[in-house]
Amino acid sequence: MDRSDIPGGRQAFQPHDLVIALGLLTRLPLPAQAFAASCSRPPAQAAWAYPLVGLVVAVTAVLVAWLLGGLGLPAPVQAMFVIAVTVVLTGAMHEDGLADCADGFWGGWTRERRLEIMKDSQIGTYGVIALVLSLVLRWQLITMLIDAGALTAALIPAAMVSRAAMVWTMARLPQARDKGLSRQTGIPAPPALMGAVAIGLCAALFTAGWFATILVSILLTFATGLLARAKIAGQTGDVLGATQQIVEIGCLLSISAFALS
Repeated sequence: MDRSDIPGGRQAFQPHDLVIALGLLTRLPLPAQAFAASCSRPPAQAAWAYPLVGLVVAVTAVLVAWLLGGLGLPAPVQAMFVIAVTVVLTGAMHEDGLADCADGFWGGWTRERRLEIMKDSQIGTYGVIALVLSLVLRWQLITMLIDAGALTAALIPAAMVSRAAMVWTMARLPQARDKGLSRQTGIPAPPALMGAVAIGLCAALFTAGWFATILVSILLTFATGLLARAKIAGQTGDVLGATQQIVEIGCLLSISAFALS
């Protein structure tokens, strides 16, 4: 089914979409059945709910931070558990995408070789460096936000906006592989894309320095997409994961700059 099979957006938004999105982007034991062969509606049409998945993940992490704070644990320890919760809930799929893109984009000289490296389950030097830098940066930013009492107002919008960025990349970049998770999921129709972007924008409006947060998110989304187009001529599931990580860090940086000033 392609976009033309969804006339007037009649099937654009369904309550079950959140379950499909959670089943795809988290490791929660949900009966999503997103890729059932009998399903007449592509899983990508549930992409409008991706920012809501970010909401679920971030709220869970914030609740853990509140609990640990109530027990008197210091901010650095709370921040470590916040990251651990997000990693456990998502199965580290976004971190894995970031590492694979770092290895593939800079470890191969041709498009074919880059895609081959990205598919390899082993992690290379570029991937390790990307993961270490991203995790340390997130840990430091979250620690500062906890100390400032601004974790909720930063982590939740960042998680939602970064997943809206994934949907934009899904819709605007061609698929680089003939197989894989991104190919199975499909391409979001315009209503799904607009829904995800609208939810992401609404979340961003509640942040400190909301204009800067939106601008940074747009720039990083486009920059990551341009890089993926130049390196592999499109997007894969790894590219979507890398987009989420990069945009989330950008949002946290932007929000921190205003919230901590």
